[in-house]
Amino acid sequence: MNIWLAIGLTVVGCYAVKLVGLLVPAGVLERPLVRRLAALLPVALLAALTAQQAFADGRALVLDARAAGLVAAAVALLLRAPFLLVVAAAVLVTAGVRALGG
Repeated sequence: MNIWLAIGLTVVGCYAVKLVGLLVPAGVLERPLVRRLAALLPVALLAALTAQQAFADGRALVLDARAAGLVAAAVALLLRAPFLLVVAAAVLVTAGVRALGG
């Protein structure tokens, strides 16, 4: 019974969030601050997810091969490398560090 209650509350919560988004007046969405925040929000969420995946292991902070791969990707981005090269650099460095026992 508790699982169905959780599912029901999740459904109602998701519907409420969508409904609130639709009920926001158009004038509010046209404000410069709201437009700027809306443009920056996906970048901030992606950065947070990347950091969580690269530096967290359950509840502990971990610096391992994933961090080295992230640093390699950041360096490739700073050098203006194409996206596929950025991903390849991250994969190769991560695999190399893991192969060396890191």
